[in-house]
Amino acid sequence: MTLLTGLAETLRATLFDVAPIAAILLGFQFGVLRQRIPNLRRVLIGSLYVVLGLAFFLFGLEHALFPIGKVMAAQLTDPAFVGGGRAVEDLVWHDYYWIYLFAFAIGFTTPLAEPALIAVAHKASQVSGGTVGAWGLRIAVALGVAISLAVGSLRIVTGTPLYLYMIAGYVIVVIQTIYAPRMIVALAYDLGGVTTSTVTVPLVAALGLGLASTVPGRSPLLDGFGLIALACLFPIISVMGYAQISEWRARRQARPNARNLSGEGGTSR
Repeated sequence: MTLLTGLAETLRATLFDVAPIAAILLGFQFGVLRQRIPNLRRVLIGSLYVVLGLAFFLFGLEHALFPIGKVMAAQLTDPAFVGGGRAVEDLVWHDYYWIYLFAFAIGFTTPLAEPALIAVAHKASQVSGGTVGAWGLRIAVALGVAISLAVGSLRIVTGTPLYLYMIAGYVIVVIQTIYAPRMIVALAYDLGGVTTSTVTVPLVAALGLGLASTVPGRSPLLDGFGLIALACLFPIISVMGYAQISEWRARRQARPNARNLSGEGGTSR
């Protein structure tokens, strides 16, 4: 009964959140466009699916993903596991290497299942005629998120200010923007945003809050947040880096071909 009550409360809150969106759409449809809604039955059924899906998703976050993140962080930072019986005061940042490995693994796998990232990468491959590979983009983004979570976990463990990482990261982004291929710059910025969506954000937030709650001297409010900001930043760097490396390799392969062609031309003459 407790689960059913909680699900009903989540469903009520979801309806309340979705109501303004529905009011705006209906207001423009009838008040501005002055037209009937085409395929009204399909729209209503789809809207019902959306509301139910959001309610179940939010309910699952509260009762599954957030507790899992907190439990995993607590277990991986337990002094008995980390320090092998040493006191908490004797632990240093490199004793928490399992946290960094876990954050890297979670950061690499979750973006690969991100629906928004799959959609954008697929569209980018279609628009570019296959020049931009969908899987290459997804792997580059996943690697960026993985590095960001490992670095973010290190930040929480050491207590380093977040702004230092953000400033350094955006300096790198600005420099890359100048030298990266033009066709990839805007896409890289978009991919940094779509990465932090329905699958990644709950796990990242749960990891950050759980880690800040269990590491001695850290505040969940001050130190637990910020991982999502890093998860938005690092994919921009990794995607533009992937494009720069691909362009460099293409130029390197083109040089021997150009030399061979020039040599054949000289021989024929």
